[in-house]
Amino acid sequence: MPSMEEKFGSNVFNDTVMRQRLPKDTYRALKRTIDEGRSLDPQIASIVAHAMKEWAIDKGVTHYTHWFQPMTGITAEKHDAFITPVENGRIIQSFSGSELVRGESDASSFPSGGLRSTFEARGYTAWDPTSYAFIKDGVLCIPTAFCAYGGEALDKKTPLLRSMEALSKQAVRVLKLFGRDAKRVVPTVGPEQEYFLIDRNMYHRRTDLIFTGRTLFGAHPPKGQELEDHYYGAIRPRVQAFMRELNDELWKLGVLAKTEHNEVAPSQHEMAPVYTIVNIAADHNQLTMEMMKKIAEHHDLVCLLAEKPFDGVNGSGKHNNWSMTTDTGYNLLEPGNSPYDSAQFLLFLTSVIKAVDEYPDLLRMSVASAGNDHRLGANEAPPAIISMFLGDELTEILRSIEAGTIYEGHEAQEMTVGVHVLPKFPKDNTDRNRTSPFAFTGNKFEFRSLGASQSISDCNVVINTIVAESLRQFADELEGAEDFQSALHALIVREIKAHKRVIFNGNGYSAEWVREAERRGLPNLPSTVDALESLLLEKNIRLFGIHGVFSESEIRSRYEINLEAYSKVIHIEAETMLTMVRREIMPAVIRFAKQMAETASAIKAYAPSLSCMPEEKLLLDLTASTHSLYEAAAKLDDALLQSGHPMSAHDQAVYMHDIILPVMAEVRSISDHLETITDSREWPFPTYAQLLFQD
Repeated sequence: MPSMEEKFGSNVFNDTVMRQRLPKDTYRALKRTIDEGRSLDPQIASIVAHAMKEWAIDKGVTHYTHWFQPMTGITAEKHDAFITPVENGRIIQSFSGSELVRGESDASSFPSGGLRSTFEARGYTAWDPTSYAFIKDGVLCIPTAFCAYGGEALDKKTPLLRSMEALSKQAVRVLKLFGRDAKRVVPTVGPEQEYFLIDRNMYHRRTDLIFTGRTLFGAHPPKGQELEDHYYGAIRPRVQAFMRELNDELWKLGVLAKTEHNEVAPSQHEMAPVYTIVNIAADHNQLTMEMMKKIAEHHDLVCLLAEKPFDGVNGSGKHNNWSMTTDTGYNLLEPGNSPYDSAQFLLFLTSVIKAVDEYPDLLRMSVASAGNDHRLGANEAPPAIISMFLGDELTEILRSIEAGTIYEGHEAQEMTVGVHVLPKFPKDNTDRNRTSPFAFTGNKFEFRSLGASQSISDCNVVINTIVAESLRQFADELEGAEDFQSALHALIVREIKAHKRVIFNGNGYSAEWVREAERRGLPNLPSTVDALESLLLEKNIRLFGIHGVFSESEIRSRYEINLEAYSKVIHIEAETMLTMVRREIMPAVIRFAKQMAETASAIKAYAPSLSCMPEEKLLLDLTASTHSLYEAAAKLDDALLQSGHPMSAHDQAVYMHDIILPVMAEVRSISDHLETITDSREWPFPTYAQLLFQD
């Protein structure tokens, strides 16, 4: 049996493989492309393609694919064989540099938000050499970007790569002011992934899970997560077997899967990887979600990645642990030990504070979806109000800097930035705040609002870009300063004063915080419809344009795509709800009501003097509730018919939020009550108790 070291990356065309299989000059040229973001020489691409093909063939591979991430939220692939016809009806296996670097795909069938018409089908995939190729399911997968014939981004990777370049450019400018010789700064991310595992046989008996990924009905079981006995508890054997196989497959793909444990809710679990460069982390997280679903089936399980698959218990998120690292491996959010390190840390910290305060609407927009709306602010996840947690000590240090007073912490020091010694700020000197959307955790920020099923690309595009904008403004100001130290101190003090309102170390779940946030002027965008409007604000269009991350047409396309996705998800859920009510729930309840009526009649016929009060009251409740359910379903049906009238994507989304969702909630409430009074043998699908507490 191969060791973990032998297994890790065994299906990846990684640096070790390239060093072995490429000529030295080719290897060095490719490394410069990867490490410094240089353009790739076509001759180099041809040599790399040949080596990549030979490596893949040695592993039994016959096909390759340009593996990309369209705006559907999942990955896409089209397989081509290493096959070229030659004379005499024979073939050879070949793979050229042009085939490696660029592919062509039909762009008309992917979401484009108006960037492409149905008859405009041409789209291109372009190799991302910074993310290693890998073998999955016997196919060589080449990570690529995806763009339209005119160059517009049709995917999630292209804007991510653009935002990484923007952040690097501005961060390097700032580092030069501190005498740092960094050539490149990369954002690094470690996305913790939460998920549910349920029995596959039960899954296939739930129409809602099959079509929507979450339960649309379900009365709360007698026991949920109240005792907190599932969190970090002993992992059940079947789940442990799933985790073992998942780790093996992810390690072969070079994914740094490290931590696994039971989460708070019954049947909920988490996997956390080691940090890596953000575009690679995005690729790895897409692979992780795909492998979770695939491997679960091997163990007669189904992996649910919906943000809120079960009402009344915690939903699933994805904690995006973000930082900035130089090409020399130095973490710019590491406080450091020297005065200069501390001053540099404070400037980069201030850039993040400024970014979050000035663009909270974009951060909220980046995690907006129909599924995540059920989770955010539900006393289990960060609220829809974006704020930052820094911890008591760092907050006090900033207050001292702002006030120009001596900090009375570990060691009293005058707080003149870069002149006198700042107190050492040790890691983990404060508690974690699970209620904060954007929390500093020692040398990184944890953005906790991301939904479990969402790509991490969207939120990291925003984080990279807004921090790049802060650093751009700082560099513009400091590069022209006559006295760098004085200008640096004045800038940090000014920006702390201007943006301290976004810092909140208290309970983000409390009603008091909602009122306090309103007093501070922090936006509260509770729904996806509210949040998406921020994309069209002039300040945000200008921001993305300055840094070359999105053109205005690309922004507007994403606005349309996200609105349409929101409406489509809710429409599918509403149609599924009607199907279940009419074809499953009502027939089951009517059958049980008939049994009660027959029982009461039999008792009365046998002994007229006996009371049938329990049967009669239950029958009255059943019939009255069934009537209410019928009327609520008819109301939902009529509302769905009205939604078919021509309207804009925005109006459609508003209609779904304001009209359809409340009626769906009404239908669910009645049905869940009926579940509690119907014989369990008659109820047509597995209950929460069965789904969440299976063996």
